[in-house]
Amino acid sequence: MMTQVQSLISGAESNQISYVKEPTAGREPLKHLLIGTRTAVISTIHNLQVLGYADVGDWSQPMPTGNTGEVMSILSRQILIK
Repeated sequence: MMTQVQSLISGAESNQISYVKEPTAGREPLKHLLIGTRTAVISTIHNLQVLGYADVGDWSQPMPTGNTGEVMSILSRQILIK
């Protein structure tokens, strides 16, 4: 499963134009990984949008993990460090 997670992270980083690999002043990269059923992952992504945390389009498309009925999606962003 770790290889699949690393592959997903690499793919998400190369496909997301807004992702900055080098931290900017006071900011550091952070990756969120959701793993669960397709329904649970998509529902959580939508709930996080309702809360104003991340837009649905900021997440990678759900990808199979290799476990039956399980997918994963990643969000990469820069967070402000105080």
